Amino acid sequence: MTARLKILAISGSERDGNTVDVLRHAAGTAEARGAEFEIVELRNIRMERCGPCGDCNDRPMPCELRDGVPGVVQKMIEADGIVFAAPVHGFGTASLMQTFIERAGVGYLRFDRPLSNKVAGIVSVARRYSAGEVWAQLTVNALLNRMILVGSGFPATVHALHRGDALRDDEGLKNVSRMVDRMVDMIQLLDEHRRLTGRDDLLPSGDVNERVGLALNERNPNERNPNEEYLNEGNPNERKVPA
Repeated sequence: MTARLKILAISGSERDGNTVDVLRHAAGTAEARGAEFEIVELRNIRMERCGPCGDCNDRPMPCELRDGVPGVVQKMIEADGIVFAAPVHGFGTASLMQTFIERAGVGYLRFDRPLSNKVAGIVSVARRYSAGEVWAQLTVNALLNRMILVGSGFPATVHALHRGDALRDDEGLKNVSRMVDRMVDMIQLLDEHRRLTGRDDLLPSGDVNERVGLALNERNPNERNPNEEYLNEGNPNERKVPA
């Protein structure tokens, strides 16, 4: 590749703990292959939950909430590959990652699917239960965004409870390293294809917004939006995130 390939890793953990330890291990694998590996910890990002406006299916423009989510989305757009990593909390995806995929997906990514044909990797960290469920949810989210998932053997699920346990899960870490290696291989293969063919549209995305045209999303243009007051810029409940 003419430029150093870049992988962005997004940690959905509320702590500097096992999930970040796994991503630092992944960084070592990527850097040994000559790739840049950046970790974004959502716990350090000012991120608001979705509000009650309810207009996400109809609005033609990005979310109006003013916080750190657009900056992370821009990093995703600029990366060649993205790793989504989250711990299991309450038998499901930790709330930071859940909030992020909701806000980023509906608020920004659904308009033109800018992550199409980027390479994705998925990591889940759990004490014992629901690692597969969280891994599956993040996998489906990557597929929704037309990303390319590379098969790398067993899923990159790591088992840990106390800080440091993840680094003792040898099999889990091997799966993570294998996943990162395959991501680098695929990114390089896609870049070679672009250079040889001169084509950027490797896999045409077709329709980019699956919700458009669905009957359940069609609103009578004469029907009043029940959330109009909330969306009004002059409303005291304007969707601004407190400093």
